[in-house]
Amino acid sequence: MTFKPGARLDPGQVRDLRGAGSGRRGLPGNFNFPGMGRGGPGSGIPAGGGIGGIIVLLIVIVVIAYLSGGLGGTTPSGQQTGPISSTLQETCRTGADANARQDCRIVGYVNSIQAYWTTALPQLGRSYQLAQTTLFTDYVDTACGPATSETGPFYCPADENVYLDLGFFNVLEQRYGGSSAPLAQAYVVAHEYGHHVQDLLGVIERAQDGTTGPTSSSVRVELQADCYAGVWAANAVNTEYIEPLTESEVAEALESARAVGDDRIQSQSGGINPESWTHGSSDQRQRWFQTGYLEADPRACDTFSGAI
Repeated sequence: MTFKPGARLDPGQVRDLRGAGSGRRGLPGNFNFPGMGRGGPGSGIPAGGGIGGIIVLLIVIVVIAYLSGGLGGTTPSGQQTGPISSTLQETCRTGADANARQDCRIVGYVNSIQAYWTTALPQLGRSYQLAQTTLFTDYVDTACGPATSETGPFYCPADENVYLDLGFFNVLEQRYGGSSAPLAQAYVVAHEYGHHVQDLLGVIERAQDGTTGPTSSSVRVELQADCYAGVWAANAVNTEYIEPLTESEVAEALESARAVGDDRIQSQSGGINPESWTHGSSDQRQRWFQTGYLEADPRACDTFSGAI
């Protein structure tokens, strides 16, 4: 995935807390896939494999007022919003910066994903509300409770933030056989924003019924987020941030979807138990990302009707 060199980035959509939590909890790169992305302290949601989870602590969803340009503020819980570090503001200004730096690529992904949903979500009957991505190292406080790098990437509905430790991508590739290529990284971010879209549509609550298994509500919610990631990828070039995708780039994203299937992760830790799945099998995750990519329409992502 290549960004258009002259594309103008908005780093205000990404909050940079890297280094703020170092040494508090967890170790860099010590990601625990079996519990990653779902669950966490006080969440009340069962743990499961795969990227792209939801951490929920509060029943009442707190809506963050997004401040354009990255000016700081606070949520009702006292959590600071907006970038604390000025690094992104100074270095992530254009698509050329995104092509050169990983953190600027995250800014570019977030900008493109939100540009797409700002246009697409009204077609589903809801207006889109911007959500921030928070980059952190080791440990982070959220409105859903404290989390560590071991949690993996996740979306917190209580503060409408996506949380990401960039070291995750190295672990995904080196330990689990996924890809750390740009579109594979973008798939992870787009999946988390798929959860934000589900939050806005009132769908995310279906993941909170406590059920697990290959056809559970939890799996259906995660597969829909995979499908939404594919839909964004299909429309990314239209956001004016991204150059046209190649077949090999899409294959890399599919490889990462395969790597984070519940069955593949469980097979590396002693045995496969489908009844404990919360994110879906490798085949399911690849299939629904590909469905979104080929159909290029979020209405094709109905994982709640029929077989999955």
